[in-house]
Amino acid sequence: MTASTPKPSKATKSSRHKLPTLADVAREAGVSDVAASCAINAGRGSTRVSAETRERVLAAAKRLRYLPNATARALSRQRTNAIGFVANIAYEEPNLYFQELFNGVVRGATEAEQTTCIFPLSGWDEAPKRIPALCDGRVDGLIVLAPHLEDDSTTWLPPHTPLVTIHAGAHLQAQVNVEADDEAGGFAIVDHMFNLGYRHILCVGGPPPNKSADRRVDGFLRAHAKNGVEVAFDHVIRTWFTVADGRQAMEKWLQAHHGEQLPEAIFCGNDDIAFGCMEALEARGLNVPRDVSIAGFDHTLLARTLHMATVRQPLLEMGRQAVTVLIQLIEAQRGGGPYEGPRNIVLPVEIVAGRTLAAAPRNAPLTIL
Repeated sequence: MTASTPKPSKATKSSRHKLPTLADVAREAGVSDVAASCAINAGRGSTRVSAETRERVLAAAKRLRYLPNATARALSRQRTNAIGFVANIAYEEPNLYFQELFNGVVRGATEAEQTTCIFPLSGWDEAPKRIPALCDGRVDGLIVLAPHLEDDSTTWLPPHTPLVTIHAGAHLQAQVNVEADDEAGGFAIVDHMFNLGYRHILCVGGPPPNKSADRRVDGFLRAHAKNGVEVAFDHVIRTWFTVADGRQAMEKWLQAHHGEQLPEAIFCGNDDIAFGCMEALEARGLNVPRDVSIAGFDHTLLARTLHMATVRQPLLEMGRQAVTVLIQLIEAQRGGGPYEGPRNIVLPVEIVAGRTLAAAPRNAPLTIL
């Protein structure tokens, strides 16, 4: 080693093998740990350091590639800058609804410089135990996606952790809920079917009791009332929001109505159900939309790929909106003031035309074989 080459400090050598600590930075800069902390934290606290000392400490931190300990900062500031996202992902097939909403949550969190933590559930029966356990200081607040609870469980909700729901069920009363206008969407797509000339329409809705699913069925019924058409017997069936359940429900209904008239059009509670119904119909040699038209709800990647007629709810924006509101709740709680924003945020929906929904045919209706 030549005389012109500075000898590496012990802290510099050790930094090759482990993350540098604040103590390493202090030694490198030749100051106390307290002075180094004050310099790095921009003078927060009772201790003050000179501009020259601060520059020396920051230069040492840069040389050592020092990063402040996030956990320690969270403890001192009582803020983790992390939000939790709770969802039931106990599905064998991909849940595109979850993925697109989560994409919105991640985007919103990134824009707000927040970390996102996923807390998956294997069923909503775990919620009363799991959700309070998540509120142990690891996140500043929670976003819960489409909770489907059987009873009123508000007593176990932690009051110290702000909570926002997306498409909340009837029994989880969060501080704020974000949702789409489900009833308006169900009404709009079925009314559009009537305008296309259809009169014999089947509804394969989502599971009861589910607030979003119920409202979409309500829209189906309101469209019939508006057009003066009575809903045929057994023409509202309910199933879970998956392709497999949609396929099974459609096949079961076709078997039960053997020899009767095939519906001219089918409105489904979501895109997955719609795709399952299409599979069941095509397995019987029926063509969509030549023999029967179909429309879904959500406008997920599946619907976009298949060019399916559907109702678009702004999933990305719903996720981002949930983050925005959650941060407002967190700030209000930290400041000791009330949250003065809306408690229920309803975003508009729109019809998306697709190749699965055509004008009503003029030929005689088909019989279920």
